[in-house]
Amino acid sequence: MSRKIAVLMDPIENIKVAKDTSLAMMLAAQKRGWQLHYIQRKNLFMRDGKPAARTQAVKVFDDKNHWYDAKPEEDTFLTDFDCILMRLDPPFNMDYVYATYFLQRASDAGTLVLNNPAALRDINEKMFTAWFPDCCPPTLITSLADKLRDFHQEHNDIIVKPLDGMGGASIFRLKPDDPNVSVVLETMTLFGERQIMAQRYIPEITDGDKRILVVDGEPVSHALARMPAAGETRGNLAAGGTGVAVPLSDRDRHIAETIGPVLVEKGVLFAGIDVIGDWVTEINVTSPTCARELDEQCNLDIGSQFMDAIEKRLS
Repeated sequence: MSRKIAVLMDPIENIKVAKDTSLAMMLAAQKRGWQLHYIQRKNLFMRDGKPAARTQAVKVFDDKNHWYDAKPEEDTFLTDFDCILMRLDPPFNMDYVYATYFLQRASDAGTLVLNNPAALRDINEKMFTAWFPDCCPPTLITSLADKLRDFHQEHNDIIVKPLDGMGGASIFRLKPDDPNVSVVLETMTLFGERQIMAQRYIPEITDGDKRILVVDGEPVSHALARMPAAGETRGNLAAGGTGVAVPLSDRDRHIAETIGPVLVEKGVLFAGIDVIGDWVTEINVTSPTCARELDEQCNLDIGSQFMDAIEKRLS
């Protein structure tokens, strides 16, 4: 049965074909004969409570020189789609929140929206780890400088990061006797006005920051271990890390099996759990990546797994 699928994403002309998970999803949907439409956030609109967008029908190709063809824009009610994929990258700012309200109206009217817009608003990718403390390293979330200093004194070597970033942006490692502790904490917390996250440093980062993709509550067979570049603390690919596929360990599976059902209950069918060593550091639900790298290295088709989950819901 042909389905009509829309993808709300950042400008398609700017994607990196070899790494873009949204493209992998679109290729998988197109392979099934589903109709694809592309939406930019700026083209959402609502009249008298009816959510709509200026959309473009598209065809996609696995070709780094020519990865899409788009037809002229046309106005379409969001409720005309069987499914809408929300694939906008952070930052999770008010513009992002406003986009979820458009999608919420479509969801309330019966359109399948993934991930669930209410879950996107509720699940902060850093703070949601608090729901699974047994899976996480010692963690503190606060804007209070004395609490952060005490945490640093307790653990000696910590990571501090903002609650709304992505790609390794503004992540700092504070080692014992670091002379920059005060200025880093002042800058990160805006002199005590902004909440941030601090976590005990996990030395196993040298073995990679593993991204475990979870599709409909089940982990993909391999994780992508993002290996930090020389002299780096961060394994993020956007920060120069290199992705190497590794089989899931027993601990990885335990983590995914603990968190996965909770994500499904909240309407999150595609997520990325970040694990260093044996510990969860983040739970990504906005626009998780790394499917393309795992597909290539492990002969997988994660996009098709996701389409199976969508078809299951639509049927």
